Amino acid sequence: MALLETWRNLAYGNGTDNKAKDKLWEGYFAVEKGIYEKILSNPAEVVTGTVKDLAEKYETEILIMTGFLDGINESLKGYENPIDTMEEDTEVKIEIDPEKLYYNMVAAKAEWLYTLPQWDAILSEERRKDLYKQQKASGTIRKEKKVFPNDPCPCGSGKKYKKCCGKNA
Repeated sequence: MALLETWRNLAYGNGTDNKAKDKLWEGYFAVEKGIYEKILSNPAEVVTGTVKDLAEKYETEILIMTGFLDGINESLKGYENPIDTMEEDTEVKIEIDPEKLYYNMVAAKAEWLYTLPQWDAILSEERRKDLYKQQKASGTIRKEKKVFPNDPCPCGSGKKYKKCCGKNA
């Protein structure tokens, strides 16, 4: 079984009770924050190695590293790691796209990550606000106001909609 499938079964699977999942995620989020603090301290660095090497480098378990790689995969510069087929000896690369990463952290509602102080040296406060607003607006669904037959016509004629543009509707 590939590492990602094992990780997802453990983290999301039905075989684990909620208390165990909560404990797993609590530990994961603490490790994730520590890894991001290191990565964001030197955002231009390209980190490479096997999944096992990276787990050792960031002092965590292989499955936790797998979950981290799954989470960061869409925030990398121009490529994605082969997470679906990843094993311990699979070579992976972490080269972040800071704007994509910040945007995706906001999308994941990971406030403990997008408010890390390391962001101050990477993106201006104004740019972070712009990315935050862009992400929040991307999920907003706007419904056009429904025009009823007796409403004024939206074309501005002054007639009722049913006697104007809504005549043939």
